[in-house]
Amino acid sequence: MGSGKYASETWTLTKRDRKQLNIFERKVYRRILGPVYGNGKGNWRILTNKEIYACIKNPTIIEKIMLNRLLWFGHVQRMEESKIPIRVLYTNFGTTKLRDRPRNRWQDEVREDRRIAGGEGWQEKVHNREEGKKLLRMARNRRILHMPIERIE
Repeated sequence: MGSGKYASETWTLTKRDRKQLNIFERKVYRRILGPVYGNGKGNWRILTNKEIYACIKNPTIIEKIMLNRLLWFGHVQRMEESKIPIRVLYTNFGTTKLRDRPRNRWQDEVREDRRIAGGEGWQEKVHNREEGKKLLRMARNRRILHMPIERIE
């Protein structure tokens, strides 16, 4: 799954993107785990979504993307103000708003990731590298999205 999330720390995901990534991940796990012999019926069957997630103890691809985004956010926060990534992060480009529903911005995604992963004070705490690592470790150990709604269909 490594190449499936290349540069994922910069992605903004729509609900459809999340659903497609979850489907892709389950398809890969079904291929790896293979079919199972049916209970008492003597038939082979594929694993259900619940069975797959019961077998797999690793974070989901969506959780890994969220952790990557938070890791990158901490890295950018610690940069000098003259560096390009931090300048871009806080620059308002002054573009006109589109008429449709506003698109999700990277900052919005990071704000939501921080809320899910452990709440308040992320922006201040990540300036200290050790404190930021501690926050990420806590989020990783808590399995920040333990069962997303779109995972079970």
